[in-house]
Amino acid sequence: MATLWARSKKMKKALMVLLTLVLAVSLFAQGGKEVSNISVISREDGSGTRGAFTEIVGLLDSNKVDQTTFDAEIANSTSVVITTVQGNKNAIGYISLGSLNDSVKAVTVNGVEATQENIVNGSYPLQRPFNIAYKTLTPVAEDFISYLFSTQGQSVISSKGYVSVPANGDYKSSMISGKLTISGSSSVYPVMEVLVEAYEALNPNVDISLQQSDSTTGMKDAISGVSDIGMASRELKSSELESGLTPKVIAIDGIAVIVNKENPVTNLTMDQIKSIYLGETKTWEF
Repeated sequence: MATLWARSKKMKKALMVLLTLVLAVSLFAQGGKEVSNISVISREDGSGTRGAFTEIVGLLDSNKVDQTTFDAEIANSTSVVITTVQGNKNAIGYISLGSLNDSVKAVTVNGVEATQENIVNGSYPLQRPFNIAYKTLTPVAEDFISYLFSTQGQSVISSKGYVSVPANGDYKSSMISGKLTISGSSSVYPVMEVLVEAYEALNPNVDISLQQSDSTTGMKDAISGVSDIGMASRELKSSELESGLTPKVIAIDGIAVIVNKENPVTNLTMDQIKSIYLGETKTWEF
């Protein structure tokens, strides 16, 4: 028994040595680099973040058709993108800068960090507007919009990591009462949720229903009258404007390109991001 045990131990040791040699030969053949397949994470059709990202990065063909790789895993909200990238060390995704947290890592783009300052000075290339849109305004909707563009409203926006737009002065509550429905972009939703809470605290007789979907759905809701105000994390399409919507930019947001915290990559160029999302670059090489 002792002899069999000793032989088994020697065989296990030899197997470990062999596996080590195979790995070493593999890495040598790859120039000493570890190669892993990239897991591409993208947003769903209708997402304003996807629409802005594909246009800025250059993923649209001459007919404006999105050429994002069919191998991409589709996530239907900002939170799902974050959770997916957090759980996959080879994943890459993109999210609203204002939703970035320390569960994932934002890479620099063209060597520029995604910050409010770099969005304002124009050096960070991935940025887009946060729009609200409406057809007609009820008195409550009009009052809420006046809050959004007040000193208080824009202060909330800035405090949450977004770039504010010029304010129209202080907001003073008239103690208005009524109901308001807002729907649309999951990227705009987090800051809008805080804005709604702050507004309702000043106007306790107002009841606001805030619904999260995507930018295209939000615009359809505003057009059809399902919602008083729609939210979009992109510019409005010509068809949406022709349907009678009036857009207003409430903030400017960056789009952060995120990877797993274990991924050693810290910077990607716009060309590299484009190549990854077109499916041309398929592996990480560390």
